[in-house]
Formats: sequence, structure tokens, C-alpha cells
Amino acid sequence: MQKNTGLKRIILATGYSTQGLTSAFKHEAAFRQELLLAAILIPLACYLDVSQIERILLIAPVFLVMIIEIINSAIEAVVDRIGSEHHELAGRAKDMGSAAVLIALILSAYIWIEILFL
Repeated sequence: MQKNTGLKRIILATGYSTQGLTSAFKHEAAFRQELLLAAILIPLACYLDVSQIERILLIAPVFLVMIIEIINSAIEAVVDRIGSEHHELAGRAKDMGSAAVLIALILSAYIWIEILFL
């Protein structure tokens, strides 16, 4: 089997990433909601009269939430693929992924509140 290297690997990787984003948008309501929130918050962060560092700090956690949501969705897909019967470890993996998203959302909210109101 020939390995893909260089430009071909980058093109293939970009295609796989695009498929992942499309799949997240198509199958994950939470990702669509977070994308809508990003579509509001990112332009708002660019509009606000804040320093460049503050702008970066407002935008970065918005992307972090979406990144963690995609990872959480990937964990859920793998767990569901392995089996549909209830297993304590499967439930724990899904719950931990969900907790990661929650923590990212709390961090994002905290940063926005800290910069804009405190």
C-alpha cells in the first residue's frame, strides 16, 4: 500500500475534515446550535471595542466549544458503533464527553462575562 505524502496527503486530509464538519452539521443538533452561536458571537467580538488580545480571548473559546463538541460526537459515534446494549463504561465515556462540552461552554461564558462586564 502506497503512503500518501506531501500535497496529496494535505488534499485528502482536507477532504476528510470537510466530511467530518458536514457530518457534524447534518447529524448533531448541538453542533448546529453552537455554530449559530458562533455566527453571532464571532462577528460581535470583531465589532466590540476591545483590545486585540481580548478579541482573541472572546473568539477562541467559541471555537473550542465546537472542537470539543465534534470530539464528543466522535466518541458517541464510536461507542454506539461498538454496541447498543447498556454498558457502564460506554455510558461513562459519553457522559465525560458531554461534561467536556459543558466545561468549554462555562469557560466561554466566563471569559465573555469577565471581559465585557467585570
